[in-house]
Amino acid sequence: MTSPARVLLLHNRYRAAGGEERVVDELEALLSARGHAVARWERDSGEAGRGRAARALLRGGLEEDAVAAAVRAHRADVVHAHNVHPLLGWRALAAARAAGARTVLHLHNYRLFCAIGVAFRDGEPCYACQGRDTRPGVRHRCRGSLPEAVVYAAGLARQQPRLMAEADALVSVSEALADRLATLGLPRERVTVLPNIVREVAAESVAAAGTYALAAGRLVPDKGFDVAVRAARAAGVPLRIAGEGPEEERLRSLAEGAHVRFLGQLDARALAVERRGAAMLLAPSRSDDPCPMSVVEALADGVPVLASARGGLPELVGDDAVLPAGDADAWATAVRALWSDPERRAAAGAAAIARVRARHAPDAYYEALVRVYAGAQGVA
Repeated sequence: MTSPARVLLLHNRYRAAGGEERVVDELEALLSARGHAVARWERDSGEAGRGRAARALLRGGLEEDAVAAAVRAHRADVVHAHNVHPLLGWRALAAARAAGARTVLHLHNYRLFCAIGVAFRDGEPCYACQGRDTRPGVRHRCRGSLPEAVVYAAGLARQQPRLMAEADALVSVSEALADRLATLGLPRERVTVLPNIVREVAAESVAAAGTYALAAGRLVPDKGFDVAVRAARAAGVPLRIAGEGPEEERLRSLAEGAHVRFLGQLDARALAVERRGAAMLLAPSRSDDPCPMSVVEALADGVPVLASARGGLPELVGDDAVLPAGDADAWATAVRALWSDPERRAAAGAAAIARVRARHAPDAYYEALVRVYAGAQGVA
């Protein structure tokens, strides 16, 4: 590109905000700081009733005329779309292209094929829905109710080919996610991998002085926080858990009598304070987590991370810091060893900062992002 592209960020916010929303925030800050004119066009699933969401999924999105108007008003060169379900759909991308912009579809999870996005069922990763065959999601009622499962299965199957056709570029947040989506039907050769960005990277690690282990994220079964509780209890290490979710009551029961503190949902600033006091972050995910921001942010703060050998986690932390998902004994051994060796924590924290500077820091990320935008626009 000969001049900074004008970018419209397109996103359907989730009912429970998480890492994807933080990535959109970081992208807006990065592009603005580099001289791009940036605007956002968002809709919120929490404000859509079931009927409206169902209609949008089956139709391929609503309000495409409003998207086109936003593209024209901003004079956008690129529409950078994130989550498009249920309200935006393929029609939003088609409208953006018709209004003169090129489109980038940023894939953070498995939602092109999976009705719940995390590809997780009965305690294990699940990839029963493949290509346009989304019937397993109906059989297993992955959305809870049968009517909602039917709507999602039909909507996803109908939208897949149009979404791929209307995206000028595809981005995945990890190699593991890109490879897995390819087995489900995404054209791998079209996908560029951009691991999630962080705005700031610590000058040095203070993990050697940390006084507790930390776990952060939504309290749901696929995050595996029960393993963190069991491991911390067995290792005799204080644990703090930041987040809310349906697993909280069970986790509190499991943690009874142990040195475990539940912090609730924290804003970004409060969570950063917790990271600065942590000796390590535990990410015992049972799902194939693609690129959790909780892990990227911990690494950026120089906090050593122990993670499951699942999904994109090994790419983030390195093979020497991954453990079998669900093996609380192995986790307890690793937590105890890291807790008892401050020098090792200092070295691991310094290595974490180096990894982030190479793959997630603004300079490295921006160079790769500009190449994606140029490719979408057909610029050599």
